[in-house]
Amino acid sequence: MHVPRGGIRLPALALAIAALGLSGCAGSPDPNTLIVLNSATEPHEAADQQKLFDACAAPLGVKVVQTSVPADQVPSKALRMASSHSLPDILDLDGSDLPTFAGIGGLLPLQPLGVSFAGQSAGAVSMGSYNGTQYGIARAVDSLGLMYNTDLLKQAGIKPPTTWDELKRDAKLLTHGHTYGMAFSASPNADGVFQFLPFFWSGGGNEAHLGDGRGAPALQLWKDLVTDGSASSAVVTWNQQDINDQFVAGNAAMMINGPWQVPVLGSIKSLHWAVAPIPVPAAGDPVVPPLGGTVMTIPRTGNPTKQRAAAQLLNCLNTAKNQLAWGESEYYIPTRTDAARTYEQDNPELAGFVSEIPTAKTRVARVGTGWSTVETALASAFQNVLTGRSTPQQALKQAQSQAKSGN
Repeated sequence: MHVPRGGIRLPALALAIAALGLSGCAGSPDPNTLIVLNSATEPHEAADQQKLFDACAAPLGVKVVQTSVPADQVPSKALRMASSHSLPDILDLDGSDLPTFAGIGGLLPLQPLGVSFAGQSAGAVSMGSYNGTQYGIARAVDSLGLMYNTDLLKQAGIKPPTTWDELKRDAKLLTHGHTYGMAFSASPNADGVFQFLPFFWSGGGNEAHLGDGRGAPALQLWKDLVTDGSASSAVVTWNQQDINDQFVAGNAAMMINGPWQVPVLGSIKSLHWAVAPIPVPAAGDPVVPPLGGTVMTIPRTGNPTKQRAAAQLLNCLNTAKNQLAWGESEYYIPTRTDAARTYEQDNPELAGFVSEIPTAKTRVARVGTGWSTVETALASAFQNVLTGRSTPQQALKQAQSQAKSGN
């Protein structure tokens, strides 16, 4: 299961990585062993990873060993490995962390090594890019959709909303007793910001220019849902798992969430649910959700032989067949368009997620290494609006000042 996370939080970490140059000998003294640093800490995920690694490694005459730590610890683990000159041969980074590592020269450009990006979606290509150069490749991605209780919508005689006005109307109709019509995470961290971005971006918001006011309608939408009682005021404390818990308990008829919740939802036979694209400001507008997931990179280890083998391994992992196998095992969406089409045909209940990927984008596309400060500023903005401390316009002006100051 993947839970989207923000970028590197500590400036000192980035400075330390830069000082080290993020270079050193590969982690294994065995020339036929490739070390992969990733966040596959759950046993089933690690096992699924290893099956694909082994299948791709065998023809190359190498073996793959995984070193796995929680997702938010991958950057600091890479730093410690760099300091001991034992960098991995492949570093699997959250997409929002790539600019920091690429920006200080710690990663190799992938195309000169022969890594192919043929058939990948534009958003996925962007996710692995820094200053126009491809340093990472995403096998699969995830995003957000409108997940809804089909029984409750049927009882209310409504279809999934497609616009913001419909969302407010339907959420109000679905609110009764202990059930809120809508649930979303507005926690003051990466979870809340990830959930806010589809509304912010679809409404024309620009994270590089927070103070221009174009993101105000999205803030107002969230405020309206809470003010009229269609969403709980507790959303300011709920993370994405909390939202799913509320949905499972019948306390929310609709929620914003991602495909990583599917295993739990699918295990509850009495719960009937489906996925639709996230509503947009007006009919016909494109929905612009954030891309979540990781990109596989090749650090500058100083070992050309292993770097070439790592590149060949990445090409194998990114065939349509292997992307599909990985996506279906972990509920990720393949980044190759041909594999994504097959995935959608095989998993029609997840079509709402797949349909959004062509217009989805990465969080760091506009602000690069400045994302962590922008993320913090956006979180402050919706927290201030939802708790009544400021208007949307005031909150965004404050957010712009906060992002510029870096505090």
